[in-house]
Amino acid sequence: MRRETLNFRFLKYNMLLGSIIMLIAVVPSYFIISNAVEKEIGERALSVAKLTAKYPIVVEALENGSTTDELQELALEIQRQVGAEYVVIGDINSIRYAHPIKSRIGEKMVGDDNEKALIDGDAYISIAKGTLGEALRGKSPVFDEKGNVIGVVSVGFLRKDIFTINMVYSKSLIVVSVFTIAFSVLLAIYLSNKIKQLLLNYEPEELAKLFTERNAMVESIREGIIVVDTNETITFSNQAANEILNSKEPVVGKNIKAIIPNTRLIEVMKHGETQFDRVMYINNTKTLVNRVPIINNGKFIGAVSSFRPFEDIDHIADELSQVKQYIESLRAQTHEHNNFLYTISGLIQLQAYDEVLELIHQEKNENDALINFMNKHIRDMYLSGIIIGYYNRAKELKVKLILDESSYCDKLEMPIEKHLLISILGNLVINAFEAVEKLKEEQRIVRLYIFQHEHEIVFEIEDSGDGIDDNQVETIFELKNSTKASKNRGYGLHIVKENLKILNGSISIEKGDLGGALFIISIPKKGERFG
Repeated sequence: MRRETLNFRFLKYNMLLGSIIMLIAVVPSYFIISNAVEKEIGERALSVAKLTAKYPIVVEALENGSTTDELQELALEIQRQVGAEYVVIGDINSIRYAHPIKSRIGEKMVGDDNEKALIDGDAYISIAKGTLGEALRGKSPVFDEKGNVIGVVSVGFLRKDIFTINMVYSKSLIVVSVFTIAFSVLLAIYLSNKIKQLLLNYEPEELAKLFTERNAMVESIREGIIVVDTNETITFSNQAANEILNSKEPVVGKNIKAIIPNTRLIEVMKHGETQFDRVMYINNTKTLVNRVPIINNGKFIGAVSSFRPFEDIDHIADELSQVKQYIESLRAQTHEHNNFLYTISGLIQLQAYDEVLELIHQEKNENDALINFMNKHIRDMYLSGIIIGYYNRAKELKVKLILDESSYCDKLEMPIEKHLLISILGNLVINAFEAVEKLKEEQRIVRLYIFQHEHEIVFEIEDSGDGIDDNQVETIFELKNSTKASKNRGYGLHIVKENLKILNGSISIEKGDLGGALFIISIPKKGERFG
């Protein structure tokens, strides 16, 4: 069975409603008009009857007991002037003295409704059936000079003529009814089209199906979803969002700032800025957030945000950072060991055995010194691995990496994302390596200092490069802003700044003792994260 469209249903129901309203309005109106017409005609008939009863010619004819032509002409003239069906004059015995049909003069009046006029002397309105049909009559007694009733005047309007008059008055009602139904049809078409536009040209059943499917979809995904309107009120949230927010009460209907004080959804909605993969802390839970404005007909009507806990992403990032660092360390070590083995192989071929032993001892002593330094100064295995990797990388690049002997860092127990620490330290060290790569080999120096204070960890990375101009200090951390001319630059220091923001850390740039830039990083062990 084919479903009725929204347009057809609106048309059908509006016509039905218009018809009902028309019946409710027209039927009572018709009866009101009919009653008003009958009352007006009855009063007119009575007024004419009273006036006619006072004519001297009428009184004289009834006193003389005979009709005259003048009386008949008077009755017919009054009948024509007022538009009555008849004007009948009778005596005390209801014998006609004047009648529209002359042949009926002298006969008894029909209707048996003259008693009140002839006996009681009253003037009144009656409805009775006469020789010409059922009529609305005005009856008035005729008095002589002494005040005695000597006859009766009856002015009548036929009921069928009154119905015709009613229909004339009711024509306007019929016209209004037709226009009402026509207007209902046009209104139904307009409203149905307007509502269908609001429903994005979907039928209600289709929209209900889409709504059900959408609810099932948003509840099945692991990401939390929140929608706000232009009043900053939450209009939708799925179960995952409620779990992340740890809200015991429904959040729909509440102000977004009351639920997520550090929300950026309002900015997104006001400026139309789409944001993807932004880190944010919600209810002390680190989350990855996407924010998209909702636009309808070119106007911002709200915004939607999806977010999920960062734990699984953190875990993967942590593992990838370790693996990447481990691979880089192995690669550098492999490169150095290959060079070392090539040198030993050459010395053996030259039978320079003493030099071979001296080279082996030198390499062993250097590695032992590095390991001993790490065991004594850097107790955190994570940081040790990073530094050893960059130490080998420095040897490969022919850069002298100085590990400041006053460095000290115990095992890191604070709740700090170590992959962010790797990213910060790695980007700054690589940046320092690149700053000195064009210098002569003996001038390529990078110094690394790490110290763990009671409430913070401090890193210093210094190079012997050209340094950073004062006019670049304010812009160097901006995205794609770099002091180097090659492509794909300007990301490292921006990432450092963003990661420090998350860790509530700080960075400053000074002129170093080596002649180049000195980056000083401070990261608190505890403290509030940035949203």
